[in-house]
Amino acid sequence: MKNDVMVCVTGQKTCERLIREGARIAQIHSVEVHVVHVAHEGEHFMGSGENEAEALEYLLRRSNEVGADMTVLHAKDPKATLCDYAKKNEIGVVVLGVAPGTNALDFARDLEARLPGVDICPVSA
Repeated sequence: MKNDVMVCVTGQKTCERLIREGARIAQIHSVEVHVVHVAHEGEHFMGSGENEAEALEYLLRRSNEVGADMTVLHAKDPKATLCDYAKKNEIGVVVLGVAPGTNALDFARDLEARLPGVDICPVSA
């Protein structure tokens, strides 16, 4: 098993920190890093069409800087899609951001329950 690293991103500039943390972990374990964004089906890539191209370019640049691939998906159930991606790509570590006062920590705990044996690394915003 490869045990690659998956970094879950949104369109926020703070995602650069997540990408760099994922790359750091991947380098330590000599594995690949995957940057993944899943938008709800029917929504724009980043939730708003206004700066969609800019956000995509920003994430691609940051991913390329650390030698990561980037995948953008649309799904009815983003959490299930992230879990499917993790299983198909032999992910061993998931890095995701956690902002104070949000349900992101619950999201991390749910991923942990759905992905036994995968380390979930929430990073504070």
